[in-house]
Amino acid sequence: MLTHQREQGIVDRVRAAGSVTVEELSTLFDVSGTTIRRDLERLELAGSVRRVHGGATVPEAPGDELEDRDADAGEKRTIAAATAGLIRDGDVVLLDIGHTTLALARHLRDRPVTIVTNNLWILRVLGDDPACTLILLGGAVGSKPGTVSGPLTEQMLALIHADVAVISSGGVLPDGSVVTDLNQEATIKHRMCRAADRTILVATSLKFPGDGAFQIASLQDFDVVVTTPGSGAATLESAVGQGTRVVIAE
Repeated sequence: MLTHQREQGIVDRVRAAGSVTVEELSTLFDVSGTTIRRDLERLELAGSVRRVHGGATVPEAPGDELEDRDADAGEKRTIAAATAGLIRDGDVVLLDIGHTTLALARHLRDRPVTIVTNNLWILRVLGDDPACTLILLGGAVGSKPGTVSGPLTEQMLALIHADVAVISSGGVLPDGSVVTDLNQEATIKHRMCRAADRTILVATSLKFPGDGAFQIASLQDFDVVVTTPGSGAATLESAVGQGTRVVIAE
C-alpha cells in the first residue's frame, strides 16, 4: 500500500470511529507504530486529523486549537497550577511545547517573569500581558502545530541562561528514560535543560510509561518532577533515591 493510500485510510477510519489508537492503526495497516506516528504528523499538518496521546481524533473546529481534549487534560491543568507555585517572581523561565506548558503560561499571567519559549501558542496567552516579558525562540515551524525547532532554535538556546526550564515529554519509561517521539524535539528539550539552573519535568499519569523512541534525559536528571496520582511508583521512587524531588499534584 502506498503512503497516500494508507493516509487516506487513516482519515477514513478516524472519521468513522471518531478516534483511533496508534496500535490499532499499526495492526490495521500492518506497519510499525513509528510509521503510523509519522503519518499522523503529516495528516495533522494538513488539518485532516488531530493527534492526541497514543493516537488521533477528528480535527478541531476552527478557533479551538488551544483547547486540550486529551483524556488527561484535567491532570495537565492540575500539574500546571502546582508548577506555577515552583516559579519565583523575577525568574527567567524556559517553557517547552505542549498543552501542560500552555496551561502553565496561563497561570503565569500578571506575574513579573520572563518567558522564553518555542511554543507559539503561548503568544496567544501572554502576548498582551504587561507584567510578563515574552521571548519567542526563532526557527522553522515544527512538525507539531504551534511550535518552532531546528538549528536556529538551538543557536538561540545557546545564548540563553534561564533560572528554570519546564519540560514535557511523550513518556517516562520504567527505567527512568524520559522520551519523546521526534528526534529534533528531543534535541530542543535537552538543550533547554542544559540552559537552565533548575529543571522541572511535567508528566501526567498517562505518561508512565507513555511512548517515544528518542530520549530527552533520565528522570534523575531533573530537579523536580510534577505529576499526578497513579504515576509509576517504582520509577518515581528510584528517582527520589537519586535526589529528584517528586511533587504529586491533586
